[in-house]
Amino acid sequence: MNVSSRVVQTTCPYCGTGCGVEARISPSGAVEIAGDPLHPANYGRLCVKGSALAETLTLEGRLLHPIIKGARASWREAVDLVARRFRETIEQHGPDSVAFYVSGQMLTEDYYVANKFMKGFLASANIDTNSRLCMASSVAGHKRAFGADIVPNVYEDIEEADLVVLVGSNLAWCHPVLFQRLEQAKARRADMRVVNIDPRRTATSEIADLQLSLKPGSDVALFLGLLRFLERTGRRHAAYVDRHTKGADNALLAAQDWSLTKVAAATGLDETALAEFYEAFAATERTVTIYSQGVNQSSAGTDKVNAILNCHLFTGRIGLPGAGPFSVTGQPNAMGGREVGGLANQLACHMELENARHREIVRGFWGYERVAAKPGLKAVDLFEAVGDGRIKALWIIGTNPVASLPEADKIKRALAACDFVVVSDVMAETDTAPFAHVQLPAQPWGEKDGVVTNSERRISRQRALGPAAGDAMPDWQILCSVARAMGAKGFDYAVSADIFREYAALSGHLNHGERSFDISACAEISAAAYESLRPFQWPWRRGETAFARPKRFFANGGFFTPDGRARLVATPYRPPQSRTSAAAPFVLNTGRLRDQWHTMTRTGVAPRLSQHVAEPFVEIHPEDAASLKLQPAGLARVSNAHGAVILRTLITDRQQRGSVFAPIHWTDQHAAAARVDALVAANVDPLSGQPELKASAVRIEAWPAVWFGFALTRKKPKEISAGYWALARTRFGWRIELAGKTPPRDWDVFARALIGCGEAEVELAQTHDPRSGARRWVFIQDGRPSGLLFVAREPVAASRAFLCAEFEKAEAGDARALLAGRPREGLADPGQTICVCHGVGAKAIEASIALHGAADPEAVGRLTKAGTGCGSCRSEIRRILKDRTDQGAAPERTPVLEHAE
Repeated sequence: MNVSSRVVQTTCPYCGTGCGVEARISPSGAVEIAGDPLHPANYGRLCVKGSALAETLTLEGRLLHPIIKGARASWREAVDLVARRFRETIEQHGPDSVAFYVSGQMLTEDYYVANKFMKGFLASANIDTNSRLCMASSVAGHKRAFGADIVPNVYEDIEEADLVVLVGSNLAWCHPVLFQRLEQAKARRADMRVVNIDPRRTATSEIADLQLSLKPGSDVALFLGLLRFLERTGRRHAAYVDRHTKGADNALLAAQDWSLTKVAAATGLDETALAEFYEAFAATERTVTIYSQGVNQSSAGTDKVNAILNCHLFTGRIGLPGAGPFSVTGQPNAMGGREVGGLANQLACHMELENARHREIVRGFWGYERVAAKPGLKAVDLFEAVGDGRIKALWIIGTNPVASLPEADKIKRALAACDFVVVSDVMAETDTAPFAHVQLPAQPWGEKDGVVTNSERRISRQRALGPAAGDAMPDWQILCSVARAMGAKGFDYAVSADIFREYAALSGHLNHGERSFDISACAEISAAAYESLRPFQWPWRRGETAFARPKRFFANGGFFTPDGRARLVATPYRPPQSRTSAAAPFVLNTGRLRDQWHTMTRTGVAPRLSQHVAEPFVEIHPEDAASLKLQPAGLARVSNAHGAVILRTLITDRQQRGSVFAPIHWTDQHAAAARVDALVAANVDPLSGQPELKASAVRIEAWPAVWFGFALTRKKPKEISAGYWALARTRFGWRIELAGKTPPRDWDVFARALIGCGEAEVELAQTHDPRSGARRWVFIQDGRPSGLLFVAREPVAASRAFLCAEFEKAEAGDARALLAGRPREGLADPGQTICVCHGVGAKAIEASIALHGAADPEAVGRLTKAGTGCGSCRSEIRRILKDRTDQGAAPERTPVLEHAE
């Protein structure tokens, strides 16, 4: 390493794990990323997305200047226009005619300013966040049970538990570093057990001692049965329940009929497996239940949360080492948003909009005549109001609702009809950007500075690695500029430390211990102390030292209800609102992949993150696929009354019959028709307002392609004339999957247009088999291949990973060899990339097992290096090992299309 390099300690901007990152920056500006070995969230570990952060530090696609109606503008012009339009709208229609829709990827300081602006200066609560889509049910469940939104546990509990129950959480892919901590703890402790509760068999299933693939949406029935079992087997912690809780009798009344037989009927689980789970939970004091989006994203999400909390409260297993209910959040600062009142029904610092005393505390502290007095519109209702004209001016910050909200096509129509739309983002082109009257350039990770809070209530610094590009500004500064232009006082912050100091002071203002969130120890923090701030867990009250030990809540009661007692809540079972029918007979589940993030505005520019899965797909059970005449690696149209998508088919028995799964990440920027949230009905939990993203009724049918294609090109195509296409970034340019219902009139013209050479002089190598219809082109310019296109009547058979690697390095003399689509003699075909850290393909892993006897991930790692980098691929290595040893057959892999001839 260059001795003059500088190291910046910062925090990863992806999931809610909140991993510490060390960025080493050379004098030339090159950045190397590693885990922070001292950060208590990850102790040096990073997942594949965190490891690839340096690849996202690019200006490709960035929004670098304000844009007004498609034309570049100055900041003064943009700020004046936004302020004038918001002011005029409020003057004509009142403060509830405007709204902000913000993001769990904002820093806490940004979030705080946005809420002070809307709930304070404008005195409206019409500000909600995309975190409504991922953790609002946990907030509502915590508040019902604990009296406050508190996660009682810490990460060490995952390692100290004797039983870890995962519910609706593909931890291996969605929180990989937490999964690695669990995996390593289990390897050290032979008696540790893991139960995975999920409709699908996922990467997380590979570590589970017991997999419970329940019917979608039946979690409440499962935990009602568990509560009944705990009561009938004498597992009530009488002292804890009597001293620290209320409501046990009502909760048990709701559970009294849920026998094993009834639970089995509702969940589709075998009674023997149910009994095994119930007995393990009952017998194990040190039990942690980790739950995530499979619980939260439901029209009964709050009841699901409380059904889990009931079981822990009933047994007194909360706030103790290795015991408790643990909500893990999906976004890097969803927790910080909860702390600043980011949801439409909250005030800052865990204060309540509908609590008159809390309103007075906030009003007095901010110095306004009034603050918002009633909850604003939650995300789904907010966009409903945009569509019907009640909201006439909308500011969207750091999120992409045209891709991520339910009934996404309806969101398009709502934004198209809105009088005035402002979009603050780091990217110039998103699915939401075309609807903006004004686009404002925000700073991305690597340029912005502030704090975030992770899933264990740990606040960490996110630090800039270098200066902002172009005219980009931090979100808080953009908001302050508009607020001041509208005449607001109290928005004269010079740096983010000023905001953090005020926020910390508010957390302790007139707080005598009745509010859990308190970081008033930082109320007078200096700029230097803020700059060097190390990660800490709240509460950290004025006069205290930051404890080195983990902080847990509620082992000895101390709840934040009026009487100090937790509430066990009756949770009658309600199935998902969206019911299957003859017109839509399948249940669609949506979720994340290992290497991508949200709508790919960040991960989509990182070449290594598209190596694992390069196109959108739908998982379906083999028997369902056969009944629909779907072919492996064919294409399927998935639709309902709300919309339609076209996805590659992955036929797998890891999916249960009657259900399908599709990832959420692809947008109109990356695929022809893959915004899966267009299919999700706007059914919401009545308490939390969180949409049901895991149980949509859909129809599936084969998409009748008559030709399929695969292309590599150094230039991004300006237009793709195909009914199906999917783009993925590579180190040299782009790889593209294609298909169509009708062939082009002239294949050569089509090929030239796709590759981007037009009428330019190029050297061309091609083949055509009239009998099979297969055609192949390699275009050569400036001494190297500039484009490659293979088409066929069936899904193109070619070794994609090999072609990408060879295309990148090939010179003109080697280009013709690419037409074979597979390695020539003496070269190995790596197969689909499994380990992106070391570029290890599936075939190398299979060879280490078949030829060298590798029997575990460690042996595979020694032979191939797979799994020895970030470790995110270890679950897939386990799956390959299991498939090889159990079945002696080629393993099934998540990548959908990786044929070799």
